[in-house]
Amino acid sequence: MQIQKKKRKNFTLSFSFLKITCQRKHHVWRNEDVYLRDNPIKMFLFLDEKEKFEPTVFRDTLVQGLNEAGDDLEAVAKFLDSTGSRLDYRRYADTLFDILVAGSMLAPGGTRIDDGDKTKMTNHCVFSANEDHETIRNYAQLLLFLKAFSETEQTKLAMLSGILLGNGTLPASILTSLFTDSLVKEGIAASFAVKLFKAWMAEKDANSVTSSLRKANLDKRLLELFPVNRQSVDHFAKYFTDAGLKELSDFLRVQQSLGTRKELQKELQERLSQECPIKEVVLYVKEEMKRNDLPETAVIGLLWTCIMNAVEWNKKEELVAEQALKHLKQYAPLLAVFSSQGQSELALLQKVQEYCYDNIHFMKAFQKIVVLFYKADVLSEEAILKWYKEAHVAKGKSVFLDQMKKFVEWLQNAEEESESEGEES
Repeated sequence: MQIQKKKRKNFTLSFSFLKITCQRKHHVWRNEDVYLRDNPIKMFLFLDEKEKFEPTVFRDTLVQGLNEAGDDLEAVAKFLDSTGSRLDYRRYADTLFDILVAGSMLAPGGTRIDDGDKTKMTNHCVFSANEDHETIRNYAQLLLFLKAFSETEQTKLAMLSGILLGNGTLPASILTSLFTDSLVKEGIAASFAVKLFKAWMAEKDANSVTSSLRKANLDKRLLELFPVNRQSVDHFAKYFTDAGLKELSDFLRVQQSLGTRKELQKELQERLSQECPIKEVVLYVKEEMKRNDLPETAVIGLLWTCIMNAVEWNKKEELVAEQALKHLKQYAPLLAVFSSQGQSELALLQKVQEYCYDNIHFMKAFQKIVVLFYKADVLSEEAILKWYKEAHVAKGKSVFLDQMKKFVEWLQNAEEESESEGEES
């Protein structure tokens, strides 16, 4: 779309008036129309002319009022409010959008119809606004006008918004307008969001969408696109998956899971600091796992983190190992409950490995911790051998494998002896 650029005085306007909902479909006589009303012939001629040139009549009224309001924000808001009661914003949504974005009516191809006539143009528009985030964001409140647009017009606006978001022209923060109660209750917010996200992903990709949502702190508000009684992960997932946006369904599930884990970790940390009985902690964690459908592999990692954060560790390497073993022995029964699966055991081993590598004072304590967990039935020999052969992570790999070499050999010999005894019997 090519539009000639003209130097204009910029106005920093707070377009709160865009929140006005104008849906009247019938012309209301203005005071100055009384003469026409009382003169049938002139009224007929007026109505005939108005029928032919209604968009231009709408433009003239809107532009004249905006220009007369000048820099007075209250005057601008008052004008648009009063105009909305007698002009049909729904019917002339295209013209309204042209004026508020470009300052005048646009011809096919994007050129201004009245570029040479300043009386047909206004500076109260996006293209004449200050080039700063807050000002443009105020104009983006146009989304609040969605109720005034037809379904086809909403689709076009959604596609345009998605494309502009995809190429970085608009910030994701404009989407906060969709959380308006009236748009949510009538289902417009969710429907518009689906069309917008489709256009955005077609312009860019799913990662662009999710990344922008996170930066704008909207990733945790996606459920608010639906009324309160439908704000569930399952409803969101079905709605967006059915619309062909499974990527966003999966994204929301991950975000919800992360949020749940953070809350669980916070509560666990609190309970451990208060030295709650192990049985109470076990009961609480099991209830949370069931309620939030959390896997054991995720929970065992949270438990390890919380247990290790519950102590202020000695800075001396020769003393920290003894301190760690004493502390972990106390919580071994808790870890044993949530390491009942092979994958959970491996997840715990990897967590221990990463922790000992990241905290240099624990480098020499790794093997001792693993042996403690083996003796306390937290880790099985199968899990330890699998970790040693193939499931270890890269952090400190050579150091920790070397530490574990003798213990692994002992496990393998014990396993061979057990097998030979079984064959003999």
